[in-house]
Amino acid sequence: MEKLSVVIITFNEERNIARAINSVKPIADEIIVVDSFSTDKTQTICLSLNVTFKQRQWTGYSDQKNFANSLAKHNYIFSIDADEEVDSELCKEILKEKNNGFNGVYIVNRLVNYCGKWIKHSSWYPDKKIRVFPKSIAKWEGEFVHETLNIEKGLKEKELKGHLNHYTYYNFKEHRERADKYSYLTAKKMHLQGKKASILKPYLSAVARFVSMYFIKLGFLDGYMGFKIAQISAQSNIVKYKELRRLNHDN
Repeated sequence: MEKLSVVIITFNEERNIARAINSVKPIADEIIVVDSFSTDKTQTICLSLNVTFKQRQWTGYSDQKNFANSLAKHNYIFSIDADEEVDSELCKEILKEKNNGFNGVYIVNRLVNYCGKWIKHSSWYPDKKIRVFPKSIAKWEGEFVHETLNIEKGLKEKELKGHLNHYTYYNFKEHRERADKYSYLTAKKMHLQGKKASILKPYLSAVARFVSMYFIKLGFLDGYMGFKIAQISAQSNIVKYKELRRLNHDN
């Protein structure tokens, strides 16, 4: 049986981290948590669950994840977020691959739990990501936000059954705050890339985002939660392009 390192980065994840760790225990030969000096009970919970726990100053999503990967003892890594959970079917799939010997990279499908409801549309599902990969040929990239995994071309890809359950937001306020945070970071990235925005761009993009998520991507089938996802996402587009215009003007 091939061995697997599970890697997680954290900051103030006391309500999520135990669920994440316990869900991977049947498949993990080691669990590594790299924490950015949490001020809640994250450290206490992790230590009680006998994981390898390291603290490191926050240096950005990609750099933090790459550092965590560097600590892995085994060739294959399963990278999950603290607010994610491996369901039973995905767990069985990974165990089967371990027994057969990993080969290439593996794609998992994330299923979002939004304020207590599982979201099956709204452009949030399906959400397929490479999360199981060889340590030696993969690197996280992305300076500000929405880090991506860069892997060598030509590797065999296999999609695993089951879901990586993603407990994103517990209330609408959390969603709006994080969406706005990402909007500011994205605007900064766009500004450094030399991108501009017209005076109407914030509002036109917001309308386009809402129509896409709620109607084209069938968000209405997710009920009221689908409406809120589309609404908050549209509002965050206004924030993003207004911030980009501000940065352009200040520059």
